[in-house]
Amino acid sequence: MSRRGGEPGPNALRYDGSRGHVESYFLRANDPSRPRALWLKTTIFAPLEGPAEVESWLVLFDGARSVPVAGRETSTLGPGAFVATEDGTRVAACRLAVDLAARGSARGAVRTAAGDARVELTWSPASSPVAGPLSLLRPRLLREGPFPRSKLLTPYPYLVCSGHIEAAGERVLVDGWPGMQGHNWGREHAFEYAWGQCLFPRAGALPDVMVEGFSAKVRVGGRLTPRVSCLVVRRGEEALRFDRLFDLWRQQAEVGADRWSLVMQGADGEARLEMDAAERPMACLGYRNPDGRASYCFNSKLASVRLRVQPRRGAAFACESAHGGALEFLRHAPDPRFPHVV
Repeated sequence: MSRRGGEPGPNALRYDGSRGHVESYFLRANDPSRPRALWLKTTIFAPLEGPAEVESWLVLFDGARSVPVAGRETSTLGPGAFVATEDGTRVAACRLAVDLAARGSARGAVRTAAGDARVELTWSPASSPVAGPLSLLRPRLLREGPFPRSKLLTPYPYLVCSGHIEAAGERVLVDGWPGMQGHNWGREHAFEYAWGQCLFPRAGALPDVMVEGFSAKVRVGGRLTPRVSCLVVRRGEEALRFDRLFDLWRQQAEVGADRWSLVMQGADGEARLEMDAAERPMACLGYRNPDGRASYCFNSKLASVRLRVQPRRGAAFACESAHGGALEFLRHAPDPRFPHVV
């Protein structure tokens, strides 16, 4: 595993066999020509009581279908399920095998209500300045220390994916789809959040742009914080970060049932982000916490996105995506409007 100053690499496994741990690796890829996207996830779940388990998840979003194809499988954590490698971690979760390396792959099947969904994918980082590893928790202490209790990293913000998916009687060719790969872990899921990420591929002479951010409430000493937010915008080799301690409170966040908007101000200027998954396919994923509490992740990978940025220095710029946004909300109750994947 690659390390910098003794810190584990972004895809290094954090699970050490202890109880009270949850850790996930996920991949998403979007069809650049139509509203269609794939989301894969593998998870270690180590409850405070009982044996540790592994989970594999799959959701295929298609704007032509009102309900996504979604499924989850669970099995007991066994030897060799998650193995550290020189580049990251190799996973064998139920019937899904995932190699989390710079040139990664996913092969196998996940059971869904429409039958087995099968995937055979490979990916590699895009040749773009925005593709380097990203942490929204910039200080190392926040990534590796006890607070917050839930961590997140984006080892590969911009991937190019190829292969195919077979689901619900359809074979979907994945031919150069842009995507990303994330990694999160901790003693529990965050109490409540909205999280979003979007890629805006270059257009003519304009560079690639990538945005990722969150608005969340976390528990500190048994109390719940007000909503805090952070945002990172990459434009070519330029990075605008709104993640300093002062920035976290200079925010205007609005979190709705399927919409999220955020205005951040800081030393790098001002950024305005709007993400909207209304009337788009969305899945409700039942997440378990090690202490037995349930959380529900409302997941869409077809959100529309508008980004407006006024840097402290230089000209303002704007980006839009009709259906390329990854948008998630974590809450404490399911919603009957969306299929519940448990």
